[in-house]
Amino acid sequence: MSAEVAQQTQASIVKVSREQLPLSCPLPEEDVWNLHPRVYLPIAKSGEAVCPYCSTHYRLID
Repeated sequence: MSAEVAQQTQASIVKVSREQLPLSCPLPEEDVWNLHPRVYLPIAKSGEAVCPYCSTHYRLID
């Protein structure tokens, strides 16, 4: 894996806290006019979730 690909992969991981649950993508604070439809992601049990639209990787932090 090249350094550029590794950097892009790392940049696409979004850390969220339990206070932000239920988790939706895009996040409520993001401008949504040019993004995909809002989808709710199950993250509480596994601690990680990936958006099926944009492939953003979310990681739950405690």
